[in-house]
Formats: sequence, C-alpha cells, structure tokens
Amino acid sequence: MTARQKTLTAGRGINFAMILRILGQLMMVEAAFMVIPLLVSLCNGEGDWKAFAITVAITAMTGAALNFLIKPQRKQLYRRDGLLLASVAWVAFSIFGMLPLLMCATPLNVSEAFFEAMSGFTTTGATVIRDVESCSHGILVWRALTQWVGGLGIIIFTLTFIPALNNSGSLIMFHAESTGITHDKLGARISRTAKILWGLYTFFTVVLILLLWLGPMNFFDSVCQSFTAISTGGFSTRNDSIAAFNSPYVKMVLTVFMFLGGVSFSLILTTAKKRGRGFWRNDVLRAYVVIILLFFIGVVVAIIAKGRYTGWQSVTVDPLFHIVSAITSTGFSAGDWEGWGFFVLTLTFLMMYIGACAGSTTGGAKVDRILYLLKNFVFVVKRYIRPRLLRSVSVNGQIVDNEKGSEIFAFLAIYTLLIVFGGLVLVAQGFPIVDGFFSSFSCVSNNGLGAGVTGITGSYDFLPSSGLWIMSLLMLAGRLEIITIISLFVPSFWRK
Repeated sequence: MTARQKTLTAGRGINFAMILRILGQLMMVEAAFMVIPLLVSLCNGEGDWKAFAITVAITAMTGAALNFLIKPQRKQLYRRDGLLLASVAWVAFSIFGMLPLLMCATPLNVSEAFFEAMSGFTTTGATVIRDVESCSHGILVWRALTQWVGGLGIIIFTLTFIPALNNSGSLIMFHAESTGITHDKLGARISRTAKILWGLYTFFTVVLILLLWLGPMNFFDSVCQSFTAISTGGFSTRNDSIAAFNSPYVKMVLTVFMFLGGVSFSLILTTAKKRGRGFWRNDVLRAYVVIILLFFIGVVVAIIAKGRYTGWQSVTVDPLFHIVSAITSTGFSAGDWEGWGFFVLTLTFLMMYIGACAGSTTGGAKVDRILYLLKNFVFVVKRYIRPRLLRSVSVNGQIVDNEKGSEIFAFLAIYTLLIVFGGLVLVAQGFPIVDGFFSSFSCVSNNGLGAGVTGITGSYDFLPSSGLWIMSLLMLAGRLEIITIISLFVPSFWRK
C-alpha cells in the first residue's frame, strides 16, 4: 500500500478530535451571545443576570478547553464528520442554552428547559412556559436570540466568523444544515455565502424592528418580536402572542416579513443583483404565492360560513396573518382561529405540512418538494397515456434526476411517519387524538402553532418528561431535515 493510500484509508475514520475542537469554537460563539441577555438583565435590575453570568462562564470555559487543549492530527473533515458535527452542534447549543432557564427566577426542570431551548434554536416556537410575561427581560431576550441564531442555522452562522472552516468540510456542514432539494452557493467560498446570507438576514431584522417600533410596540417588544418573526420562530413576549397588541398594523407588517422569511434568501439576493429581473420566473415562488392565495380563499369562505364575520379585518388581515404564520412555520397567534371551524383546522394541518420555500428559515416539507411531487404525478399520467413520451421533471429549470426524486419520496415518507409516531406516542400517554397529533405535527414541522390544549393561551407543560424528550428529538430531526439525524442511527455510519 502506497503512502497516499494509507493516508486515504486513515482518513475514513470519524475525526472526533476536529469535531470537538470546532464544537469548542461554537460554544465560545454561544457564550458571546449570552452576554446580551446578561447585560439586559443588569440594565433592568433583574437577578437573572447571575444565571447568565454563570452560564457564560461555563460555556466559554468549556469551549476554550475543547478548542485549545485538543490537537487534531488532521483538520480535514469528510461527509460523516460534517453530518455528525451538524447534529451534535444543535444538541450542544440546546444543552448550554437551557442553563439560564434552570437557574432563573422562574426556573424550569431539566426536561422542560431542554425542550424550551431546542424549540428556540430549531425555531419551532413550542413553549412550556404558560406565563411568559412573568419571565425577566433577560430570559425573554435569550428566547428570542435562540430563534434568531437558529433561523439561518448555527453552522452557517459560525462559518461567517470562522473562515478557517471553509477548508474543513464546510460544504458538507452547509448542506447538512440547509433545507430543500438543492443548495445554492452565492460565492466561491462557503464562508462568503454565509456572510452574504447573514447580511441580508440582519438587514431584514433591523428594518422590521424599526417598523414595529413605529407602531404600538415599545422598543423591547419590537426587538424580540422581530427576532422571532424573521426567523419564523414564533416566540412572543406576551401570553396572547400577537393578539395582545390588538393592532392591524402590527399584523400586516409581520405578515409581510413572515412571508419574506419563507422565501429563499438566495433568490432574494440574486433578484436584488439583477434589479428585480427573473423574480417571478421562479416556479417555486409562484407556487408559494398561489398556495397562499388558495388557502386564503378557503379560510375566508369558512369564516363567513361559520358566521364569524365581524368586519373587514376578520376576512382580510386576520386570515392572511394566520395562513402566512402557519405555512412559514412561525406559529404566531393573532386571535381565536380555532373558532373558525374544523375545516380551517384541516387546512392548517395542510399548511403546516407543506411549509414554505427551501433555502428559507421555515420548516415543513417545503414547497419545492410538493411542487416536484405534483409535476411528477402529471408526468406519470401523461406517460401512462403516451408510453413513448421522453421528458424530465424539473424545478426552477433544474432537472430532478431519479436519484434526487427517490430522496424526495423517501423524505416525505419518513417525515409523515415521524408525525404519526409522535402523535401515537402522545395519544398512548392519554392525550386526545387531535391534540396529540397536532402537537407532534407542530414539532416535526418546527411550527409552534397550537391548537386545543396547546392553543393561544396554552403550552406544552402538560407533557410528561418522556414526551418532552421525544418531541425535542422530533424538533431536531425536522430542523435538520430528518436524514441527517437518521443517518446517525445506521450502524455503517460509525464503521470505517
């Protein structure tokens, strides 16, 4: 065996040392973010600053130890390394991110705190805190920050500030964390792509903060709501969510930015470079808009048929807000939408399942996959009529080959099975079938929208510890698009 062959053979093992070192760098980034709620608590004279100070120290020291004490023999990361790192990073962020929730003035237990942190970083928005208004400003800012950081992705955020990772399997990590059928690169290096995406993300956030501040919100509320709206996360500073502000202006502004959060950020940047040309030519975007309009018509008809018409806002602003909130997996509530009837609940299930566009901050199956499914169905019917028909299925002008098509079908099948599995687990624990399956649906699709016991004034604190841990795993699987997590349970993943 030649020296090159020996090197390649040695490189097939998982590079645990390099993974731990990068994990250390990630922990130091998280510690830096925790300084923000620490300062907020200090400025407001809240005792929770101690919880954040302790957490910052623990997280920073752990990160420094992993980064400086571990000396990897090789720095190259391979595919399995990237998949493992992407998975472990989200768990580690949630473990350290839950520490303030364990030590604050309104402490949670371990199961609840981990669920809350995982819900934040995966931008699910499901919460176990029934009275969020009793939380300190520091805790509320930290909940909002977890969603803002998790919106585009922890790995993608880190690639922005650690350019050295550009040569250490960053493309693999980028793909493991990004959503959808394909992943567009906007620059020659992944670190440049990450910087561009985060630049646009930050710009939208700042604009939204200013717009909400112009309305009935104070600066603190506008910052927190902006962090969780553009990330399509859904955590709010009020028990009644957005309904607490009772403002059509707030609903309309948030609807626009939730919609933008559901559009591929790569498409927005590409369109900006072309000065708007080609934006509407994107067939996924067109499908996204058409789906919203169809659901809007259905919900409005249901509202009128149910006798819930109470003025122009009840058939314009409110249903559109609910639809965009549901399809983008944001999960904001602006009123008692459950009162619109069982038909609207069914439509909401469909919206949560579909999701928005790939390359956005949203959850769900993604419009891209649903569009491929429909196009492939039409192709199969045409080919059944004309067996000699030679034609390929394409999405956004890119041909989806058989291998990619198989991946899409596999994803949708596993995605559905996970929802069913989670629902059965909760039903087996004694919960009503609608509540159980809706809760599971919300977690797998990273959608914090609640119904029944988890409705606008409810929370997930009714779940036992086992249910919280299972739902946390489902949230992680949904955020990393399932395959990344499932691959870790395949024995061959760990073999050389």
